[in-house]
Amino acid sequence: MKLTLKIAFFTLAIVLSEVTSASSQTGDSLPSADDVIARMLQGDVERRSELTGYSALRRYVAVNKDRRAEMVVRVDCSPDGTKQFTVISEEGSNAIRKHVFYKILNEESVASHHETRDGSRITPANYKFNMVGQDTLDSGPAYVLAIIPKTENKYLVDGKIWVNAKDYSIVRVEGQPARDPSFWVHNVHFVHTYQGVGQFWFASSTHSTSEVRIFGRSELTIENSDYALNPPKKRTAEADSVASLVR
Repeated sequence: MKLTLKIAFFTLAIVLSEVTSASSQTGDSLPSADDVIARMLQGDVERRSELTGYSALRRYVAVNKDRRAEMVVRVDCSPDGTKQFTVISEEGSNAIRKHVFYKILNEESVASHHETRDGSRITPANYKFNMVGQDTLDSGPAYVLAIIPKTENKYLVDGKIWVNAKDYSIVRVEGQPARDPSFWVHNVHFVHTYQGVGQFWFASSTHSTSEVRIFGRSELTIENSDYALNPPKKRTAEADSVASLVR
């Protein structure tokens, strides 16, 4: 039997800080969920309009009771959000690398395309939102909201998000997929965190646990590092102009 640990929720565009327990109090000082989401979406549009792409290194480690595997890849994200992956090194269980890592890379690549990406974003089109309370992360104060998927899409999450109280960026996501990734994988739980790079927030780490039929409990960790932003549009235009003069 092949190991088919398909962890589709890693495509959430969907990127750990230690957190304190979220407050369950939603007093008058808290904004409404609608207000937080509106500010979050506005900030997201502004930041995406200025992002010209980036590159990063990503390390995958998967472990269960019998197997272990590791892979390091380079991620190149174009200005339109499309991602390409280049494998730098890999070791360990061939079954995990073939049926877990490469499937994750393929699914994330597909989900990064515009026609798929809109169906997995954390927006009112895909989710209902409820205010839960406030929390304090290493990145600062954050609002905690429950997110309830409107459909059982494998790329959607049933859980909570932490929204930075200063710039209204998502800095943490925790929960489980709206639908089990496959017949073989169930009881999935993950924590996905983000790190600040300039004015942007990118994936920092993801840790998941799941039950895989026959193979038992499995753990998957993804760590991101060495982010490099592409030059801003203005600088790129100036560079092109200089290059044309040289030619």
